[in-house]
Amino acid sequence: MHTVLTRGNATVAYSLSVLACLTFCCFISTVFLDYRTDAKINTVRVLVKNVPDYGASREKHDLGFVTFDLETNLTNIFNWNVKQLFLYLTAEYKTTSNQLNQVVLWDKIILRGDNAVLDFKNMNTKYYFWDDGNGLKDNKNITLSLSWNIIPNAGLLPSVQSTGKHVFKFPAEYASSI
Repeated sequence: MHTVLTRGNATVAYSLSVLACLTFCCFISTVFLDYRTDAKINTVRVLVKNVPDYGASREKHDLGFVTFDLETNLTNIFNWNVKQLFLYLTAEYKTTSNQLNQVVLWDKIILRGDNAVLDFKNMNTKYYFWDDGNGLKDNKNITLSLSWNIIPNAGLLPSVQSTGKHVFKFPAEYASSI
């Protein structure tokens, strides 16, 4: 009565509907979980230099050097719907020219099955802490925070911030040039 193509089409459509339903169930079972955890961040060494910007103009801008310690346990974040975590350490500060400055200083990818207990000592930043002016010298309110994006098997890509933050200040004097 029905052709092979009609029966094949019905089978594929039904299979895709079941897979879509299962994917939605996978998403809904983990969407309301709390993925926050505590992170202990501490700065070890902080320097600021006034160096020329050779990319655009020859004006001198502030370049910060930060060495930090990071300790956190991310094993409770992993469940059957989490493939990997993209961690990043950000610095937030205020200057006279900008109310909010955010700089990513370090990042790391943790796959499922990797060691998710982090205990780093005397880590250097992976990216430059560059300010577009002279807002780092004697800045007393720099906030470091650890955040992560969860890469799931199915569902949303949440961005989560840890509960621990660290506030530090840059020195009032520039360090000598290299």
